[in-house]
Amino acid sequence: MSERTQQKGPDQSPATKSGRRLAAQLAEKKAADARRKRNAWASGLAAVAVVGVLIAVFVTIGGGDDKPKNSADTTPSASAPAADEAGAPPAPQLPEGADPALGTKPAVTPGTGELKKLVVTPLIKGTGPAVKKGQNITTNYVGVFFKDGKEFDSSWKAGQPATFPIGVGQVIPGWDQGLVGVTVGSRVQLDIPGELAYGNDEAAGDGRPTGPLRFVVDVLAAQ
Repeated sequence: MSERTQQKGPDQSPATKSGRRLAAQLAEKKAADARRKRNAWASGLAAVAVVGVLIAVFVTIGGGDDKPKNSADTTPSASAPAADEAGAPPAPQLPEGADPALGTKPAVTPGTGELKKLVVTPLIKGTGPAVKKGQNITTNYVGVFFKDGKEFDSSWKAGQPATFPIGVGQVIPGWDQGLVGVTVGSRVQLDIPGELAYGNDEAAGDGRPTGPLRFVVDVLAAQ
């Protein structure tokens, strides 16, 4: 082999060098294309993420008026007694061991005949202590006219029992005389002639019921 041939050799061929440069350029172009595709994909994902965040913020802040209220908004306050479905006042708090019937308003009928004196009729016998003169008693009551049974007063309408001193002239004589000695937890019927109630003068015109009256009274407490 000649010296010229040895110096030129296969690796020194101009065609070979040109081919290597072309291959390098093609590889660099492919790499650049791949980087552009990756950047475009990442940009698209970032845009989708931004849109998702904006939607979440809008739903949380702007859409609050459309979401259902929580249980605290719809549930009634626990501090106020709830009425039943018919809108009636809540049942009264009864003394321990009392007959459950005291939790329901009684039906009161008219009397018969001529009422000349106070008549106390036990309807439910309570097991509590007897009411003493001068105590404050708490009662539920219904008042009707003795002759026709028409109701003129009732604590049940307001859903609030009445508390007052007994036996000291703060209520009508028929109550002072008829309720002292009644045991707590009792329901009694008081038939009261006009002179022990509000009188018999129908022309008085002061709005009070006159003539003989009938009350059904539940004694809930005495102290």
